[in-house]
Amino acid sequence: MKHRYLPMTEQDKKEMLQAIGVDSVDELFSDIPESVRFQGEYNIKPAKNEAQLMKELAQLAAKNADLRSNASFLGAGVYDHYMPVIVDHVISRSEFYTAYTPYQPEISQGELQAIFEFQSMICELTGMDVANSSMYDGGTALAEAAMLAAGQTKLKKVLVSSAVHPESRDVLKTYAAGQYIEVVEVPVKNGVTDLEALEAAMDESVACVIVQYPNFLGQIEPLKEIEKIAHTGKSMFVVSSNPLALGALTPPGALGADIVAGDAQPFGIPTAFGGPHCGYFAVTTKLMRKVPGRLVGQTVDEDGKRGFVLTLQAREQHIRRDKATSNICSNQALNALAASVAMTALGKKGVKEMATQNIQKAHYAKQQFEAHGFEVLYSNAFFNEFIVKVNKPVKDINQQLIKKGIIGGYDLGRDYSEFANQMLVAVTELRTKDEIDTLVGEMEGVCHE
Repeated sequence: MKHRYLPMTEQDKKEMLQAIGVDSVDELFSDIPESVRFQGEYNIKPAKNEAQLMKELAQLAAKNADLRSNASFLGAGVYDHYMPVIVDHVISRSEFYTAYTPYQPEISQGELQAIFEFQSMICELTGMDVANSSMYDGGTALAEAAMLAAGQTKLKKVLVSSAVHPESRDVLKTYAAGQYIEVVEVPVKNGVTDLEALEAAMDESVACVIVQYPNFLGQIEPLKEIEKIAHTGKSMFVVSSNPLALGALTPPGALGADIVAGDAQPFGIPTAFGGPHCGYFAVTTKLMRKVPGRLVGQTVDEDGKRGFVLTLQAREQHIRRDKATSNICSNQALNALAASVAMTALGKKGVKEMATQNIQKAHYAKQQFEAHGFEVLYSNAFFNEFIVKVNKPVKDINQQLIKKGIIGGYDLGRDYSEFANQMLVAVTELRTKDEIDTLVGEMEGVCHE
């Protein structure tokens, strides 16, 4: 049998104990008083051999509702999108998946170029001047954007729309607590940020205004109007954005954003169980030297040959921690590579077509729900998600749908009390007309039985 790891034998234990001069494992813990040691038996299953363990894990994995055998209408930040086959082929190459960090450019040109291309494509999508080599995920990227704004303006209040992803808002609050920054949530009106409430919340202490585009409810925020309010005084304008949507929408950079952050998951990164992901982070030239993490620059060697190097990394992140606005010095290189390969394989026309299909199919689904008597909230422009009002708990409906091979939408009542019994439905380019019609039909049967 091929072993995935080499187990430690009793002889190995004996030799290690002899080497450190003790007779038993218990002797290693002799300094810990008996009164505080756990004396019972752990409530865990007895150990199994490798063959038995692999069989049990395979049986458990088979219980998962995977996307190969189920049609998914679940989005809320993680989406089932087309992944070009070449993505897995490239990221499985050993020089990429075993690489740690490209500190030595003379032996890391492939990794550095891949990151440089990622940065370039993110800039093109967002309409920004500079992008870094990626962050850990979209939530981290958004929180880092807020910290950059607070550090740059030296102000201590952040206004964030309630239509920003709930998990991103939680990450933001965690970051802000350590920096003694106040986070104020701006309410939603008719599916988008309440502009009157936003304007009323603005004052001289606001470091930045944060919105999501499209927002968590699927709606398209009026960035042009928000920008005018956000740039009152020294405040900055931060936009969290789905990068695929930018294949069809006007980029935030063209609408006055100072920082654009988000998650590259729609490009070549599988849904898995919510991670790992790849956050992106893009800024104007003015903020280039304040960007967290690392950047890759293009240069030439002494012979004039094109090459790539790490550049402009904020030294405070390493040696002057008291002045740092971030402690992130790394990046999600492998997932950034996956996103780069996916975007390259799709090309400009492919990204636009993919985004357009999301819009068209989502709008078809909305029309079908309305035609079958469901109330769909809001009449604003939306990308690939919309809210369907139902007459039963969303959890109960989803339990019935999964029996039919359908992964239902997200239960908004989990995060917003005012959205109880309302489902956020995501429709991507992978969903077929038959799958959409089946979803509507099954939900009609469940809700009207």
